[in-house]
Formats: sequence, structure tokens, C-alpha cells
Amino acid sequence: MPREIPTHLWVSALLRRASLGGAFATIVHRGDADRGDVLVKVMRARGEADLYAPAFNPEGPTEFEQLSAQDEAGVDSVIARRRSSDRDLWVVEIEDSQGRNFLTEPVRRPNGY
Repeated sequence: MPREIPTHLWVSALLRRASLGGAFATIVHRGDADRGDVLVKVMRARGEADLYAPAFNPEGPTEFEQLSAQDEAGVDSVIARRRSSDRDLWVVEIEDSQGRNFLTEPVRRPNGY
């Protein structure tokens, strides 16, 4: 999330982009309204899921990284671990058969993608 935009506004814009794109998106967990990080879970067909998390970039604009694609249970396990250590964390879930994440920020792909 860009540092100058409160998280709740950034999340609202993400939900809107997904909706306009024909996907279903919802907030699974609300974190700090102004400064919380956001995990974006993207559900595809057949229980496949991707997880996008903010990438460490202390001097530049916000970037995300795509964590390895997994089944939904694996992604949910990663989310649960991160939520247990970060009470300010937001979790947004997008259901899209094409696997689109609707992020406007640059996304770092895992090795092999």
C-alpha cells in the first residue's frame, strides 16, 4: 500500500477493481485502518490459490511478491501464521477463474514463474 494512502482506501479501490473486472472480492479480516499491511488471496478453479504479500522495499514504491502457488489449505495456513504475529494485517480474498490479482503495484514473481 502506498504510504500516503490509508489502508482502508487502498483496500476499497482493490475491491472496486475486482468487481469491475467481473471477479468477487471480499475482506476476510480487517486490520489497522490507516497503516495495516494487506495479504491478497486469489482463488482460481479447482481449489488452486495464490497469495500476494507486500515485499520489503524501504526506499521505493510499494511492491508485492507472489508467494508460491498452493492449494487453498496451504495458503490459508500461511495467512493464519501471519495473522497470529500481526494484528494490524488485512486479508482480502478474490475469486477469479482467470487468477487475476487486480493489484496495480509491481509484483515480484517466485523463482520459476
